[in-house]
Amino acid sequence: MPAVEFLRPRLRGHRFEGGAIPLDILADFAVLGEMAIEVAKWCFLKQNPARTRSPRGLADGISFKLTGLHKGSAIPVISLESSEPTLPGMPPPFGDYFEQARDAIVGAIAAAEKNGSVIDHLPEKCLGYFDRIGRSLRAGESIEFTTTSREIPARLTRESRRTLVLASSRIQELTAEVSVRGSIPELDQDRMTFELQLIEGRKITGTVSDEHLDSILDAFNGFRKSAKVLIQGLGKYDRQDRLVRLQSIEHTALLDPLDVPARLDEFRQMTDGWLDGEGVAPHSDQLDWLADTFDSNYPDDLPLPHTFPTPTGQIEMEWTLGSHSVALEVDLGKRRGNWLSYGAASTSEETRSLDLNVPKDWLWLSDRIRGYSQSAK
Repeated sequence: MPAVEFLRPRLRGHRFEGGAIPLDILADFAVLGEMAIEVAKWCFLKQNPARTRSPRGLADGISFKLTGLHKGSAIPVISLESSEPTLPGMPPPFGDYFEQARDAIVGAIAAAEKNGSVIDHLPEKCLGYFDRIGRSLRAGESIEFTTTSREIPARLTRESRRTLVLASSRIQELTAEVSVRGSIPELDQDRMTFELQLIEGRKITGTVSDEHLDSILDAFNGFRKSAKVLIQGLGKYDRQDRLVRLQSIEHTALLDPLDVPARLDEFRQMTDGWLDGEGVAPHSDQLDWLADTFDSNYPDDLPLPHTFPTPTGQIEMEWTLGSHSVALEVDLGKRRGNWLSYGAASTSEETRSLDLNVPKDWLWLSDRIRGYSQSAK
């Protein structure tokens, strides 16, 4: 039977520009197909209360496939196909229940976005599927869903996804992508488990696979020398949004002792009065912004700065590059940087105000650091 169009989700965000769809997002659509089948069964039983189970034909032979992609846009076409023969242009057997399932899923997403009642659309037992859908979404990204009866898209974001999962009283933990820095005080090579001590001091556990064992082992051996590691993968978060354990690892990397995001993590534990009863503590969300911005815009091949908090709650970065000294004071609230550079043999100084939300200002900074670094060799 020819496939019948089921959904056209639209991906919004920087990663999806030009029609690019990361492979991890495609895995979400496979889970969406699984969910649609279970919700269709629920719809059938809801309308047929005398039945204790759904008919076998409702799910047997049903499959969901990616049958198209809009050129220039990240809009995949997901179609429903049945192995049961039907007349041309007709929906598959029990097709009405799959339409109801689609509307129920999209309705729940819309309710979560608007802080409405999710369980008015879906039963708690089906909400667990959202723990496997959209977990790779980043800040500012969304998946938009529309139906024939809904013109305004329902947006699945990191925030609405969390609302959907935790709307079920059965679920105590949420799975999400994690990028975390810390040290390795314990490693059990027999069980292939380890303990990650976060920079804040709290410890969580994880399981390591063979391909990442060497990096974890290096970090473990360097623990007493303050070696730190970056771990990216999937983590489990509790209902208070605290990371409680690492579910799987995708990437690991030993960190430079001057790693800026790791240094910024250390400042999160500061409180007002940290400097002899004075000193303003930087805000955690502003540190998040600076860590992400620095990681995204500062080239990996350039020397890292020494990073310090200032008494006024700002961040100071300092480079010593041969005969040149560079300082960048970051105003976290205004997201601007005050640049100052000078040479040991010169009385002249260079100053500049930088907008750290603008890539071209980061490019200017990087070019200066690169030039000073090369002249120092």
